[in-house]
Amino acid sequence: MRKKEFMIGPVLILTAILTGYLLTGLFNAQLGEAKRIQEQELQEHLAKEVLRFHILANSDSVKDQELKVQVKEGVLDWMEQTIPEGLSGEETREWMRSHTQEITELSELILEDAGEKTTVQTAVTTCYFPQKTYGDLTFPAGNYEALRIEIGQAKGHNWWCVLYPNLCFLDGTCKIVPKQGKENLKQVVTEEEYEWITTGKPVKAKSYILEQIRMP
Repeated sequence: MRKKEFMIGPVLILTAILTGYLLTGLFNAQLGEAKRIQEQELQEHLAKEVLRFHILANSDSVKDQELKVQVKEGVLDWMEQTIPEGLSGEETREWMRSHTQEITELSELILEDAGEKTTVQTAVTTCYFPQKTYGDLTFPAGNYEALRIEIGQAKGHNWWCVLYPNLCFLDGTCKIVPKQGKENLKQVVTEEEYEWITTGKPVKAKSYILEQIRMP
């Protein structure tokens, strides 16, 4: 009898250890899935609140990249002088949609003045962006609506910024988004979204999992 009891002890311990590993693995899997879902929901909400600006160069040649920068600076300067102040996100989108032809013509004029006669296509459209950092802000990967300018074949490296709320730098050399720009951003996104963008820290999903476990 004692021999059997002696054998049962290690078996129970091993069973408890294996059960612990399985439960830990299951919890971690649930935590990972919850984090993925939560981040996706945050990104989708964030995408509804911002409007990005996307310019694709004709190619990666030095000349085409320089032309891209000239178009960027010319269009931003024009918009800074032309866009009415105080527009909401949706009003900004509508304004951009109603002025795509003017932006196209301005871009082509900038290129022509630089000695390059190249076609330009402009549209407000939804497109996928990988995770991108602008200044000291990092925007998660996902689909975003953007004012998109395609120069020529549009096969070169792109440039981007956020038109609403306005975070675009005219000179393109800023490494830190100005305080006022961050305050504008804070007004249109949730606290979690703002923390995610400014710190790059992953969203905490542990509390979400615990809430689900407590649910009947």
